[in-house]
Amino acid sequence: MPSVDVVDETFLAAPRARVAAEFADPGVWPRLWPDLRLEVLADRGDEGVRWTVGGALTGSMEVWLEAVLDGTVVHYFLRADPTGPDGLPTTWPRRRAVAETRRRQRAAKRIAFALKARLEAGRAPGEPPLP
Repeated sequence: MPSVDVVDETFLAAPRARVAAEFADPGVWPRLWPDLRLEVLADRGDEGVRWTVGGALTGSMEVWLEAVLDGTVVHYFLRADPTGPDGLPTTWPRRRAVAETRRRQRAAKRIAFALKARLEAGRAPGEPPLP
């Protein structure tokens, strides 16, 4: 089991293609995950992206975009271990791993809520998503 195991999901009242465009640009990734180096493992277009992760952590990450009702559920997964000084995965004591998992959970939710605020801006509650 990885030291850091984050699973998150957030509903956005926005079309899946519009949400996918937010994650498609590799130039955006360092702003979202500044301490991680991402390499695309599978670009699934409107369904999201899977990456291998390097940098501060070594493992895998995925943004899976599921069309639901009139919007999109953003499913986020991060499964990784800390990267040791030799560049290989290592382990942390349990307390440190739990703290890092919580930190990454909060970061994932900040990303999702910022995206939600931007893509739903100007949309009144109960109204259809903006194109």
